[in-house]
Amino acid sequence: MATKAKAPARASAKAGSTEKVPAPPPAGEAAKPAATARSSERAKSAPTSAPKPGPKPGPKPGPKPGPKSAPKSAPKSGSKPAAKSAPPTHGPSEQSAARVPLEKRIGNVLRNRRASANLTLAEVSAGAGISSAMLSRIENGAAAASLDSLERVCEALGIGMADLFQETDQQNGMAQLIKRADQMEVVRVGTKHGHTYKLLSYDRGPRKIFEPFFIEMDKKSLSWPRFSHPGTEFIYMLQGRMEYRFGERTYILEPGDAFTFSGNVVHGPERILDERAKFLSIIIYNE
Repeated sequence: MATKAKAPARASAKAGSTEKVPAPPPAGEAAKPAATARSSERAKSAPTSAPKPGPKPGPKPGPKPGPKSAPKSAPKSGSKPAAKSAPPTHGPSEQSAARVPLEKRIGNVLRNRRASANLTLAEVSAGAGISSAMLSRIENGAAAASLDSLERVCEALGIGMADLFQETDQQNGMAQLIKRADQMEVVRVGTKHGHTYKLLSYDRGPRKIFEPFFIEMDKKSLSWPRFSHPGTEFIYMLQGRMEYRFGERTYILEPGDAFTFSGNVVHGPERILDERAKFLSIIIYNE
């Protein structure tokens, strides 16, 4: 009886030994690893459609505490302190503007001379023909005295008018500069009518030689003063038009006009034809 022959094992001709060959896996099991690999690749490449979870409700954390920065304006350590600004220097014009007003200087001279002569306010005022209160105001620079009043006060004190203005003279006595701030506003007949008189120069000798005035007059004035004095008067119109009376006649004066006349004849402005009039008036006293 014939027997089935067993499948011969693969034999290595060289080694003479047998090697087992693993059997292939079943068809169902062999496809599983490949399918698993493909599904994992799809999962990696596919975007997630589920929304990301938001932050949990609650107070937001503040900034972490740390060292505060120094203010920008604070100087750095080791830096030099800022130099203090030097006080402003005053030039000659500012120094002259800060000088004592002329009325105050005149008052100081009168007070010092009265004290040196051991005279009281009542004694000097009686000799000058003015009130003690007025003399006190003049000495304190609180009142603008007329030239006539100043002359009478000087006579009562035994001094000359030149002593009141000695600070304005040059040492050689040949020149006199009156700065604008030092020009003295004097009281004349027209002052009470709203007119302004500024004396532009002061006599330095024992008697008056001339008196130059800068005069302003307003059209609104309802009354016009009249003057009469020794010497000769010269008027030069600067601004505005004015009708000026001399004796029985009147003259129209316009800017640039010059008018000269005898001071002993009654004269004065008749009316102002513009809003304001400005002119120079120089009185020259005869020998």
